[in-house]
Amino acid sequence: MKKLLAVIVALMLLASAAIAEAPALSWSDFEPVLEAGGVTGQFYTFDEIAIKIWLPDGMNAVELTDEDKANGYIGYYMPEDQSATVAVMYVDVNGMSLEEYGSYLSSEAGATEVEVGTVNGFPCVSYKLPEQDTVSVAFTTEAGYVLEVTCQPASEENADLVWGAVVSSIQAA
Repeated sequence: MKKLLAVIVALMLLASAAIAEAPALSWSDFEPVLEAGGVTGQFYTFDEIAIKIWLPDGMNAVELTDEDKANGYIGYYMPEDQSATVAVMYVDVNGMSLEEYGSYLSSEAGATEVEVGTVNGFPCVSYKLPEQDTVSVAFTTEAGYVLEVTCQPASEENADLVWGAVVSSIQAA
């Protein structure tokens, strides 16, 4: 129990430090703390966009329908009790820059805490949608699309820690 508490405290410190300073997350900051606490998970690779994302054990891939795929979903994960979700989408935003996309999210989508930053060296914009209880990070691509990873629920205790680890893991495959 003490070991788990120490991991939670360390993750809280990492998450708060990353958020308090310039928003820059790195998997190398979270990985040792997760390992020390025995928190396990696995990387999922998305070949079509050449990235990989770590998810904690218990997050299971949900089979995507043709409609899901048409709406831009390339991955959707949840535990058996359906208490949380991680959605990975690849969406055409007509070539918007990160700043433009962040402005759009603030003005049109009701996003809060919109910040431009980096994850593993990739420029991104992070934001929350309070009405949907989600936290998301989006990256623009050379093709004028946005790769977006959305995690839910954002309001649960320790959600910043879990989703911080997921988001900080996004990297080239």
